[in-house]
Amino acid sequence: MRASLCVFFCLWIFTVSAEETPTVATFSIVAVDPATGEIGVAVQSKIVGVGSVVPFAKAGVGAVATQAYANVGYGPLGLMALEAGMTPEDVLELLTRDDPLREMRQVGVISADGTSANFTGRECLSWAGGITGVNFAVQGNILTGREVVESMAAAFETSEGVLAVRLIAALHAGQEAGGDSRGRQSAALLVVREGWGYGGLNDRFRDIRVDEHETPILELERVYWKHRALFGRPK
Repeated sequence: MRASLCVFFCLWIFTVSAEETPTVATFSIVAVDPATGEIGVAVQSKIVGVGSVVPFAKAGVGAVATQAYANVGYGPLGLMALEAGMTPEDVLELLTRDDPLREMRQVGVISADGTSANFTGRECLSWAGGITGVNFAVQGNILTGREVVESMAAAFETSEGVLAVRLIAALHAGQEAGGDSRGRQSAALLVVREGWGYGGLNDRFRDIRVDEHETPILELERVYWKHRALFGRPK
């Protein structure tokens, strides 16, 4: 059954019409907290509603950030492949191998064990690239320079607190280093853990989106603290 689903998704994501779609020029981070089992994605972009495109995550499995000329099929297929036991590197190979637009894609993948990888196609607009480290991967395109992802990586590695706080810290660092060269518009935060969602019935513990704002990361942080004050942290 799993093999059949993989074949279906492979056929589906590469036969969808490549109509004129805005490039998701952005910077993002996928990360895990091995102490709590939290898995998350945080992203900022000069596009409206970036949270509806880039972040995918599943508790106990991993996370995917798909961007640039984003292929949203990478999200569900990537998570399915991770759940089947594939490494992030192998997942990237699966996702991009037969994609005719692979050189326009950018994607970051992390597994629940903290192993990570990212891919930047050769036709992604400058500056584009990424960094991987222990328990995280950062990636971005149409950035002011490499210092954006370097600052994000350093902020994540040196920050303290729960995963959501560290993910937001990484976004702030990326923006302060120059961010998206076109400006800023939207941001999103997704953190998952089994049974942490609303009523304990799903894994979406923090699912916060700022779809249109002059300072989306600041607004994302403000809403995060409102959410945390209301829902707290599971015992």
